[in-house]
Amino acid sequence: MPKPLHLTAALLLAAAPALASSEEEWLKFRENVSTACLALATELTNPEIQVNPFGSETYGVALLTTAPADGTAPETYACIYGKTDGTAELTAPFQ
Repeated sequence: MPKPLHLTAALLLAAAPALASSEEEWLKFRENVSTACLALATELTNPEIQVNPFGSETYGVALLTTAPADGTAPETYACIYGKTDGTAELTAPFQ
């Protein structure tokens, strides 16, 4: 059975990515994700974006939802942003 000290150390190491960056860096990260994802959304009608605050260890993630003015049903897309290379990809809409 793990000792409490080992468990504490493991939890701290798991949280290290979130603790490693300043709030300014996280704000810049979110801006980068938003900019890259919205640049891909040129064919979407009135996209609204929701950026996950931290993403995963490797990727930033955002959801884009259309808000069509014509009354058709909104669609939701996922945008995946590579933290190392800054490239983004947009999925097909969720059904």
